[in-house]
Amino acid sequence: MSDLLVLYQEMILDHGRKPRNFGRCDPASHHADGYNPLCGDRFTVTLQVDADVITDIQFEGSGCAISTASASLMTEALKGRAASDVPGLFEAVHGLCTGDAPNTDKLGKLVVFGGVANFPMRVKCATLPWHTLKAALKGEESVSTE
Repeated sequence: MSDLLVLYQEMILDHGRKPRNFGRCDPASHHADGYNPLCGDRFTVTLQVDADVITDIQFEGSGCAISTASASLMTEALKGRAASDVPGLFEAVHGLCTGDAPNTDKLGKLVVFGGVANFPMRVKCATLPWHTLKAALKGEESVSTE
């Protein structure tokens, strides 16, 4: 477990300091704003979906290292994947963050968010980008974790 905790910390710090895919898709076929009133994290997720393939996905906004890293890793994991895969991945990541040990085979680097289960107050931080993505794909303009 200590190796996973070290990996978790290193990956969170790296993506929190140097987020990947930070910006806006132009054009974007989908977008939504997400807000966590508990800590003030705010993100906008924009993406371009063509024939069920996420051809581009980006985010912008501000938040803690965990929410920023989650958004960064989420965008890396989803670029080039089917939009129809998102609900299953959302459930797997959410379960991982809450300690509901899902099948992690398909999660790749996202498995580092298993460390969030040790910090229940941070679950909303880690899942905010995912809730925002789900809202965007449903055509909702905004979502809150409260």
